Amino acid sequence: MRSDGPFGIYIHVPFCATRCGYCDFNTYTPAELGGATPDGWLAAVRVELELAARRVGARPVDTVFVGGGTPTMLGADGLVAVLAAVQERFELAPDAEVTTEANPESSSPELFARLRAAGFTRISLGMQSAATHVLKVLDRVHSAGRAPAAAMEARAAGFEHVNLDLIYGTPGETDDDLLRSIETALGAGIDHISAYALIVEDGTALARRVRRGELPAPDNDVLADRYELLDAQLSAAGLHWYEVSNWSRPGGECRHNLGYWDGGHWWGAGPGAHSFLGATRWWNIKHPNAYAQALGEGRLPVADSEELDESARHIEDVMLRMRLRSGLPRGLLTAPERRRADTALTDGLLVAAADRLVLTDRGRLLADAVVRDLLDD
Repeated sequence: MRSDGPFGIYIHVPFCATRCGYCDFNTYTPAELGGATPDGWLAAVRVELELAARRVGARPVDTVFVGGGTPTMLGADGLVAVLAAVQERFELAPDAEVTTEANPESSSPELFARLRAAGFTRISLGMQSAATHVLKVLDRVHSAGRAPAAAMEARAAGFEHVNLDLIYGTPGETDDDLLRSIETALGAGIDHISAYALIVEDGTALARRVRRGELPAPDNDVLADRYELLDAQLSAAGLHWYEVSNWSRPGGECRHNLGYWDGGHWWGAGPGAHSFLGATRWWNIKHPNAYAQALGEGRLPVADSEELDESARHIEDVMLRMRLRSGLPRGLLTAPERRRADTALTDGLLVAAADRLVLTDRGRLLADAVVRDLLDD
């Protein structure tokens, strides 16, 4: 990864009112918090940001991303305080992108207005589907119409950049369900859609239901067909892929996530957050209480870390940048990797664009395998 890339700050909010059946993120419902509170979490995050600023120095912040969990459970006051905590310790670039994730059921026109006035520039809403029966399988608690309504509220509050997340391949979902979800999302006037194939993660409630035979596992052929359906519909509507799972109108790309994919560095603050600076990656203690305790003792709440040597950094560079529409510079590859890339070109999985290699439509369906083959020694 390059040392001259963008620098971002990620803030992890670990709170959720309920746990969705498919989710394996580092989140906690009220019964799991062991007395941890949003106020205590914010106090600990402030301390971590202070320690981070001392280590990072005067480097400007290009992007801020507040994720979770459910950041909007903090309310407008809490989210404004989070951004203020960053601004008090770091200099934001004049054109900094400032994003918060938002759940439809904990958002409102008043919240969006407050966030826009405070300096947030982008909203990312979890929609997942416009089909009520699909939301039920996913254990989502909002109604089918609430997410697009929230997106329109965010736009009315002055947000030019609004994303809706979709999940495809849920057991019981049909092509018509997905088409309706796409149509509904586009009807909200958003400029970005992230769409992810449903993955059954070990340890989740969904995994237990699949193991018991209550639900079928997602079918890979169906997932591929749904991806092609998504891409065709979104492209026809003027949203084009810029990363395998992300589509936007021109200028609507998520710059924070591009920083991850294109060689940038970031500091992740909050329980379980990951960071990457120089050649060092580390990740924080997961539980909010233990996280706060470490900071109360005046030390960074690091659970573990690793140093990436040149080989590991090269592998990650290829893995991440291959997923981008901008493609992978051919000169980045070793001689054996270039020979394997020639095979992928012949097989129609890659196309050459000037000095870059870009996944074809078929290549995107097999992106992980393409990368694996390129790096296979």
